[in-house]
Amino acid sequence: MRINLTKKDLVNSIYMQVGFSKQITENLVEEFFSIIVSNLCKKKSVKISKFGTFMIRSKSSRIGRNPKTKEEKEISKRDVVLFKPSKEFKEYLNNNGKNAT
Repeated sequence: MRINLTKKDLVNSIYMQVGFSKQITENLVEEFFSIIVSNLCKKKSVKISKFGTFMIRSKSSRIGRNPKTKEEKEISKRDVVLFKPSKEFKEYLNNNGKNAT
């Protein structure tokens, strides 16, 4: 079963735990994501201690194939975002993740 955490859920969770107003919490979350995106757009990696690192990787152009029609098509060069979890994050997932909510 897959459960998604939306930005609204994140804002509500922070609001309940920290006690800031909802507007301040929403602005804080929005600015946090904005900083991550703007740094990634500048080709900088974003390292968050004890969480992980977001980085950009360039994929070169290649030939892809439509599995239904078997038609070949060129896939253009593009950048993708990668996330590498920190050592602490991996340890938490492997040891305590079953108990996390």
